[in-house]
Amino acid sequence: MANDIPWERLFEEAARVRSRAHVPYSRFPVGAAILYSDGAVVPGCNVENATYGLTICAERNAFAAGVAQGHGKPVAVAIVVDTPEPCPPCGMCRQVMAEFGESDLPVRSRTPKGAEARYTLGELLPHAFTKAFF
Repeated sequence: MANDIPWERLFEEAARVRSRAHVPYSRFPVGAAILYSDGAVVPGCNVENATYGLTICAERNAFAAGVAQGHGKPVAVAIVVDTPEPCPPCGMCRQVMAEFGESDLPVRSRTPKGAEARYTLGELLPHAFTKAFF
């Protein structure tokens, strides 16, 4: 399946939605796009709040939208952040990914200049707390 993932399309969606991020405090816009098993691509951007605890990251925003739209299993996650090196998702986003994805879920982060990092969810969160513990 990894060879069938339209990474360029995902990165284009992530970059597009990144331009809509609401980041008046950090000025750190992030865009994400998730490919689902039904073929849908769902983007998300970070949305900040003056009360930082209410801020939602791009990845979590995309996952929430995917749930709201009724999509099933995520098969790939792309992230675009304008940093010198590709930026991995934060810990909260990793845990949300673990709620919906398997440990082999491919996650890629890219800068607008094209530097890219490739991970699996298992590499990002090797001992995830999941429903398997219940």
